[in-house]
Amino acid sequence: MKALLLMGIAGALLSTSALAADELELAKSKNCMACHAVDKKVVGPAYKDVAAKYAGQKDAEDKLVQKVQKGGSGVWGPVPMPPNTQVNDAEAHRLVKWILSQK
Repeated sequence: MKALLLMGIAGALLSTSALAADELELAKSKNCMACHAVDKKVVGPAYKDVAAKYAGQKDAEDKLVQKVQKGGSGVWGPVPMPPNTQVNDAEAHRLVKWILSQK
């Protein structure tokens, strides 16, 4: 019984890791990583910093989906974020959920 439970936990951890890898690949394919990195500022903020800034905000996902799709400026300094017209609604939500999960 314990072995079955441990196998289930291991499977869940591996699938979570695989999902994170899928989201990273999506971010790369949509050119997000040209300006962002998970753990350091590039042109735009690190995704870990974005997650920390928006932690606990109920409207964070919707707000950030809009920023991905329409662009924005002034939150992280003078460099504007251009709209990413390559990202559809479903992809934007996947990417933002992944970004907000960064620790």
